[in-house]
Amino acid sequence: MSGKASNTAGIGKMLLAAALAFAFTFSLVPLYRIACEKVFGIRLDNTAADVGALAGAVHGARMVTVEFDGGVHSALPWSFRPNEARMRVRVGEQYETTYFAHNNGQRPIVGTATPSVAPARASGYFAKTECFCFTAQTLAAGETRDMPVRFIIDPSLPADVKTITLSYTFFKNDVLTERAQAAAPVAAPATVPRAAP
Repeated sequence: MSGKASNTAGIGKMLLAAALAFAFTFSLVPLYRIACEKVFGIRLDNTAADVGALAGAVHGARMVTVEFDGGVHSALPWSFRPNEARMRVRVGEQYETTYFAHNNGQRPIVGTATPSVAPARASGYFAKTECFCFTAQTLAAGETRDMPVRFIIDPSLPADVKTITLSYTFFKNDVLTERAQAAAPVAAPATVPRAAP
């Protein structure tokens, strides 16, 4: 009889553990959003309704300068930079810019971009509607790509903020790079023609 009670108690504990694990997993998405927005100053993607509300807001003629910056971590053999250094934009309207990326390596490499907005208090007003930072990016050996970013600046941006800097840093994604390289053949090194004597 005590064995049956012990089994029932064990099953109850397992069900409780499963329910707690489910609740914890379910709470990760809002916790991640809060951490990105409040701690790191990164505003995540918006829904179509949010974008429509921003685009339809009364914005008048207020203009803001957006500066673009980009870099790579030392472990990633890529060239990465914005295609334009700055842009004058009207708040409440959608704009697009692109970043140049080139894999200088001999194998495919997967990179992940981390965005930041400065000043930090402007990050809550800078909405990216399309961004290469939402997913990992794979570049084949020697591949070059222009990566688009679409954004809207909320018209309620504090009046004293005249310039916003959008910056990206690309990091090598070791796990995905290992998978990509295992699936692709090694590229032969480029040969340089030798001059005749």
